[in-house]
Amino acid sequence: MSPSEKTNRYTEISQKFGDPWIWGIYIMLLIISIVESYSASSREIASQGIYMPIIKQCLFLAVGAVCVVLLQRVDYNRPAFLYAMIPGLAIITVFSLVYVMFFGEIINGARRAMTILPGVTLQPAELAKLSIVTMLSYIFAKSQKNQDISTNGLVAAAVVVALYGGLMIRSGLTNTLLLIAISGSMLLIGGARFKKIGILMLFFGIMFGFFVIIKNSNDKKEEVFKDTQKEMQCTAHTGDGMVDEMPTGSGAKEEVARTGTWKKRLHDWWHSDSLVYRDITAKNQQEMFSRMAQANGGIIRFGVGKSRECSRLPLAFSDYIYSIIVEEWGFVGGIFVLLLYLSLLGRAAMIVRRSKRVLPSLLVIGMASFITFQALFHMAINVGVFPVSGQPLPLISKGGTSIIVISVAFGVMLSVSRTIANYGNKKNKVEETPIIEGLDAENPTEIPVRNVWK
Repeated sequence: MSPSEKTNRYTEISQKFGDPWIWGIYIMLLIISIVESYSASSREIASQGIYMPIIKQCLFLAVGAVCVVLLQRVDYNRPAFLYAMIPGLAIITVFSLVYVMFFGEIINGARRAMTILPGVTLQPAELAKLSIVTMLSYIFAKSQKNQDISTNGLVAAAVVVALYGGLMIRSGLTNTLLLIAISGSMLLIGGARFKKIGILMLFFGIMFGFFVIIKNSNDKKEEVFKDTQKEMQCTAHTGDGMVDEMPTGSGAKEEVARTGTWKKRLHDWWHSDSLVYRDITAKNQQEMFSRMAQANGGIIRFGVGKSRECSRLPLAFSDYIYSIIVEEWGFVGGIFVLLLYLSLLGRAAMIVRRSKRVLPSLLVIGMASFITFQALFHMAINVGVFPVSGQPLPLISKGGTSIIVISVAFGVMLSVSRTIANYGNKKNKVEETPIIEGLDAENPTEIPVRNVWK
C-alpha cells in the first residue's frame, strides 16, 4: 500500500470511527485492566470467590465500552449533547457533591460516596473531574477575545473551580489539586496570557491557604469538643452506679479531621527516605508493600499473575495497582503504561492542531489532560513522589464510577476527533456553523499542517 493510500485509509477510518490512535490506546488499557485487576484481586477472591471480581470488572468495562461507542457516533455540535454535558452534568455534580458532604458514606475517614441503587454507589468527585472540563470549555469558548480569554471569563472560571474544589476538598486534597492542574492546561490551550494564568494560580493559592487555616482551627475545636464529651461520659453514672458509656464506631466508619491526615501524610512523605529502616505497621503498610512490590519487579519481568505482594498490599486492585503492574512486568512494563497515557495527551494535541474552533480544542485537550494527570498522580503516589492519597489509575483500577467517567471522556474525544476529521468532507460538513450562539471563537493554537493525521 502506497503512502497516499495509507493516508486516505487513515482519514477514512477517522471520519467513520474517530482517531485510530485513541482507539488503540483505549483498547490497550482495557486489556491491561482485565489482566491486572484480576491479578491484583487476591483479597477480593478470598471473600467473593474466584470469578466474581473479574465479572464485576468486565461488567463495568462493558458498560463503559457501550458509552464510548455511542458517544463517538454523536456530533459534539448537537445542542442536546452540549446541554447534557455542560449544564446538565454540572447540576448533577454539584447536587451530588453537596449531598455527599452532609450525608455521604464514609470511606477511609471521609465522606466520598452515595448509594443510588442497592449495591451501586456513586463517587461525585469523579463526576466533578469530567464536569470541570466541559464547564471550562464552555466558559473559555464564550469569553474568547482577540485570541485571549477575557477577564470576565477568568473570573467565571475561578468561581467554578473554587466551587468544585471547595465541595471536594474534604473528601480528598488530591482531587482538588487535580482540578487545578486540568484548569491550568485548558487555560494554556484557550490562549490565556501567562500573566493572567499566574494571577489565577496565585488566587487559588491564597484561597487554599485561608481554607487550611480555617479548617485547622475548626478541627482543633471539634477535637476539644469530642474530648470534653468523652470526659463527661466517663464521669456520668447511671442510677445503679455503673458508668454509662457511649458506643464508638470503627475508625474506618468515622469521619476524621482531614487537616491532621494531610499533615501526617506530608510528614511521612518528607521522611520517606528512611522507610527501609522502619518496621511494617498498620499505618505504613501501603507504602512499604508497594515499594517492595516495585523492587521485586526489577528491570523487566514476565510474571502476570505471579505478584508476591498483591495479597498483602491494601487496595492493590485500585489505589496501588501500578505497583502490581511494575512487580509483574518490571520497570519496562511500568514505563510502557506511562507512555500510553502520555501518548493520549500527545494525540489530543495533534487533534487540537486541526480544529478551527476553540470549543472542540478545549474539550479534547481537557479530557486528555484529565485522564493523563490522574494517571500521573496515581503513579507518583505509588512510587513515592507524591504523599499517600487515593487516586485510581484511569480505566485500569477497579471502581465503577471511575471506569464509566473515563469511558465517557474517551467517547467525547473520539466524537470530537471524528467531527474534525470530517471537516471539508462534502458528505458530512462540520465546524462550519456553530449550533449555539457565541461558541464560534477561533482556535488560537490552530496549525494547518498537511497530513497531520498520519
